[in-house]
Amino acid sequence: MQHNGDIQHNGDNRGAGLTEREVQMLALERNWWKYAGAKEQAIRELFDLSATHYYQLLNALIDTEAALAHDPMLVKRLRRLRTSRQRARTARRLSGSA
Repeated sequence: MQHNGDIQHNGDNRGAGLTEREVQMLALERNWWKYAGAKEQAIRELFDLSATHYYQLLNALIDTEAALAHDPMLVKRLRRLRTSRQRARTARRLSGSA
Protein backbone atom coordinates (compact mmCIF):
# COMPACT_ATOMS: atom_id res chain seq x y z
CA MET A 1 0.00 0.00 0.00
CA GLN A 2 1.32 3.44 -0.88
CA HIS A 3 1.33 6.19 1.70
CA ASN A 4 0.63 9.75 0.70
CA GLY A 5 1.47 12.74 2.88
CA ASP A 6 -2.16 13.89 2.75
CA ILE A 7 -3.41 10.56 4.07
CA GLN A 8 -3.01 10.87 7.80
CA HIS A 9 -5.16 11.65 10.79
CA ASN A 10 -5.39 14.98 12.55
CA GLY A 11 -2.27 14.42 14.62
CA ASP A 12 -4.18 14.24 17.88
CA ASN A 13 -5.29 11.10 19.69
CA ARG A 14 -8.85 11.02 18.31
CA GLY A 15 -7.93 8.18 15.95
CA ALA A 16 -7.97 5.82 18.93
CA GLY A 17 -10.08 2.78 18.14
CA LEU A 18 -9.50 3.04 14.38
CA THR A 19 -7.00 1.10 12.35
CA GLU A 20 -4.46 2.97 10.25
CA ARG A 21 -6.39 1.99 7.11
CA GLU A 22 -9.65 3.33 8.57
CA VAL A 23 -7.98 6.64 9.42
CA GLN A 24 -6.61 6.75 5.86
CA MET A 25 -10.06 6.01 4.40
CA LEU A 26 -11.54 8.95 6.31
CA ALA A 27 -8.67 11.14 5.16
CA LEU A 28 -9.33 10.15 1.54
CA GLU A 29 -13.00 11.04 1.92
CA ARG A 30 -12.03 14.39 3.40
CA ASN A 31 -9.47 15.16 0.66
CA TRP A 32 -10.42 13.02 -2.36
CA TRP A 33 -10.71 16.02 -4.69
CA LYS A 34 -6.97 16.69 -4.28
CA TYR A 35 -6.07 13.54 -6.17
CA ALA A 36 -5.45 13.75 -9.91
CA GLY A 37 -7.65 11.36 -11.85
CA ALA A 38 -10.64 9.41 -10.71
CA LYS A 39 -11.39 8.72 -7.07
CA GLU A 40 -11.68 5.02 -7.93
CA GLN A 41 -8.09 5.07 -9.15
CA ALA A 42 -6.93 6.60 -5.87
CA ILE A 43 -8.87 3.91 -3.98
CA ARG A 44 -7.15 1.18 -5.99
CA GLU A 45 -3.67 2.74 -5.54
CA LEU A 46 -3.97 3.58 -1.84
CA PHE A 47 -5.89 0.56 -0.57
CA ASP A 48 -5.63 -2.09 -3.30
CA LEU A 49 -9.42 -2.49 -3.16
CA SER A 50 -12.16 -2.35 -5.75
CA ALA A 51 -14.44 0.67 -5.43
CA THR A 52 -17.32 -1.62 -4.45
CA HIS A 53 -15.38 -3.23 -1.60
CA TYR A 54 -14.04 0.16 -0.45
CA TYR A 55 -17.55 1.61 -0.22
CA GLN A 56 -18.79 -1.45 1.67
CA LEU A 57 -16.00 -0.94 4.21
CA LEU A 58 -16.58 2.82 4.32
CA ASN A 59 -20.31 2.37 5.00
CA ALA A 60 -19.53 0.07 7.92
CA LEU A 61 -16.84 2.47 9.15
CA ILE A 62 -19.06 5.56 9.24
CA ASP A 63 -21.51 3.70 11.47
CA THR A 64 -18.88 3.31 14.21
CA GLU A 65 -18.51 5.55 17.24
CA ALA A 66 -14.73 5.57 16.72
CA ALA A 67 -15.11 7.15 13.27
CA LEU A 68 -17.61 9.68 14.62
CA ALA A 69 -15.21 10.62 17.43
CA HIS A 70 -12.29 10.90 14.98
CA ASP A 71 -13.95 13.29 12.52
CA PRO A 72 -17.53 14.17 13.49
CA MET A 73 -18.25 16.63 10.69
CA LEU A 74 -16.99 14.33 7.95
CA VAL A 75 -18.78 11.25 9.30
CA LYS A 76 -22.07 13.14 9.71
CA ARG A 77 -21.74 14.47 6.14
CA LEU A 78 -21.04 10.98 4.78
CA ARG A 79 -24.03 9.60 6.70
CA ARG A 80 -26.29 12.34 5.28
CA LEU A 81 -25.07 11.63 1.74
CA ARG A 82 -25.68 7.92 2.20
CA THR A 83 -29.20 8.53 3.52
CA SER A 84 -30.08 10.88 0.65
CA ARG A 85 -28.79 8.33 -1.89
CA GLN A 86 -30.82 5.56 -0.24
CA ARG A 87 -33.95 7.73 -0.34
CA ALA A 88 -33.37 8.58 -4.00
CA ARG A 89 -32.97 4.87 -4.86
CA THR A 90 -36.15 4.02 -2.94
CA ALA A 91 -38.08 6.80 -4.68
CA ARG A 92 -36.89 5.60 -8.11
CA ARG A 93 -37.88 2.04 -7.24
CA LEU A 94 -41.32 3.09 -6.05
CA SER A 95 -41.97 5.31 -9.06
CA GLY A 96 -40.76 2.60 -11.44
CA SER A 97 -43.07 -0.05 -10.02
CA ALA A 98 -46.27 2.03 -10.30
